[in-house]
Amino acid sequence: MAKFGEGDKRWIVEERPDGTNVHNWHWAETDCLEWSRNFLSKLLSDLLLLDDEGGLFIKIKKVDKVDGEAYVNIRKGKIIPGYELSVTLSWEGEAKDSEGKSLQKVDGLVEIPYISDENADEDPEVRVSVKDEGPIGKKMKEAMLAKGKPIVLEKVRLYVQSMAKGGPAKDDLEAKKVEPKSNQSAPPAAAMAAAPAASKPAVVAEKKKAKKGFKTITMTEKFSCRANILFEILMDDNRWKGFTQSNAKISKEVGGEISIFDGSVTGKNLELEEGKLIVQQWRFGSWPDGIHSTVKLTLEEPEPGVTIVKLIHSDVPEEDRYGNATVVENTERGWRDLIFNKIKAVFGFGI
Repeated sequence: MAKFGEGDKRWIVEERPDGTNVHNWHWAETDCLEWSRNFLSKLLSDLLLLDDEGGLFIKIKKVDKVDGEAYVNIRKGKIIPGYELSVTLSWEGEAKDSEGKSLQKVDGLVEIPYISDENADEDPEVRVSVKDEGPIGKKMKEAMLAKGKPIVLEKVRLYVQSMAKGGPAKDDLEAKKVEPKSNQSAPPAAAMAAAPAASKPAVVAEKKKAKKGFKTITMTEKFSCRANILFEILMDDNRWKGFTQSNAKISKEVGGEISIFDGSVTGKNLELEEGKLIVQQWRFGSWPDGIHSTVKLTLEEPEPGVTIVKLIHSDVPEEDRYGNATVVENTERGWRDLIFNKIKAVFGFGI
């Protein structure tokens, strides 16, 4: 293993002298945080939400803060967005009587604490507050929740959709798609090697067709704990709630149902062997109807106090029901960052 900061040469794609990232084979990452701030500001600033409905006028004044991270990775032409943002907006409202005379003006905040690519198919939480909690202030807040919140969420969805299409990297990606292919002739040896391959297209196509649309994720992680302890954590809904900070319900019986990450993932237990094996059926709410994957976690304890977990997550669809081709990457990142690394951090099992 390479030292931190040096990288492992087995995983490094050497830079070409001409700087070309051929076929985007290695990651081309674009930082999208500043672009996200500008995009959300254009969507939400000076946005009219209520125009004389019952004498109420409400609008978003401006975007106060957009904190977090946002980026787009492109590899082999595939767009993989990643973002975790918190957004704060200022809003103002005014109540007028039947003659148009102002009764009271109020100010408040709209907070969206978590906009994430992992929950791209779900509307984020929206919190509304008002500085004046008097009768008119409360009425304004209720109107903001009933009428203004849906409009704000609609604008957030536009941001999510734009990131799924590549955000600021979209134009660059489109340009690469239309670039003419080079007519450079291949060396004679390469041309000779390629000739026989042309006679076998049907075999290659048939192999790809058999697995088209689904992938298998495999990972191996090491934990500083006994295998039976880790098994108990993975099968205990209260501990899941603790390290994921989300609701969970996990049956400890074969055939029993599971629900994790606030119901975003549901399924059932297929096979359980205490301290050694967990096999479950998993389904994400954003997947196309009828799609189920299989999770197999094998726990081995080569020496007391050291547990090796081998994950095989099979039949993971490449695209969700909305056509986003980020399911495999998001699922793999979720296992690593939201499950394995969280368990190590919360319970002190890191090695």
